[in-house]
Amino acid sequence: MSDAPSSPDIAERKAKVRAEVLDRRAALTAAEREAAAQTLVDQIPALDFPEKPGLVAGFWPIRDEIDIRPLMTALAETGHRLALPVIAPQTRLVFREWSPGDTLRPARFGTFEPGEEAPECDPMILLVPLVAFDREGARLGYGKGHYDGAIARLSAIGPLTTVGVAFATQEVDIVPMEPHDRHLDAVLTEAGLLRFDTEPGEPDAPSVPG
Repeated sequence: MSDAPSSPDIAERKAKVRAEVLDRRAALTAAEREAAAQTLVDQIPALDFPEKPGLVAGFWPIRDEIDIRPLMTALAETGHRLALPVIAPQTRLVFREWSPGDTLRPARFGTFEPGEEAPECDPMILLVPLVAFDREGARLGYGKGHYDGAIARLSAIGPLTTVGVAFATQEVDIVPMEPHDRHLDAVLTEAGLLRFDTEPGEPDAPSVPG
């Protein structure tokens, strides 16, 4: 995580994109949200994780984020181990192991997280929440920098796979980026999976199971 402040121009552009996309996301109906969550499960083969099975960090949805809990349950049923994020002291994002049905405790921002009894771990596959994304793999979060810091830390350990998960309506033309912001390897929505080149440029076409 970088402590460098955003330039006023980029901060203003980020705030504008964030507000517009959050309004679009909030306008989705309950039926649209439920259908999208179930569609994610159908796309597990398209994810083609490098570790089979692997340790996958998901996230507990907050506000009106897409609900990836059915996806995480399905991943567990296919043999993947799971983890959830925990905000540690100094607002550092770490991960603790979790299985569907395990007890969670209330945490900051209205989410839930495993307790200290759950082992801390370093997952090399991250399902990442986001506010907005573009077709270069740029991600806009909530502005706290938690995932930028976690991605930087885990990338120093070994090869890391980052997959943003969102509704298709959260796509924008351009996400304003700063040097410390991290690009994603892919984004999964109800419309399919977008993979991105290592160098921002031409992403693969959406992969949608037949």
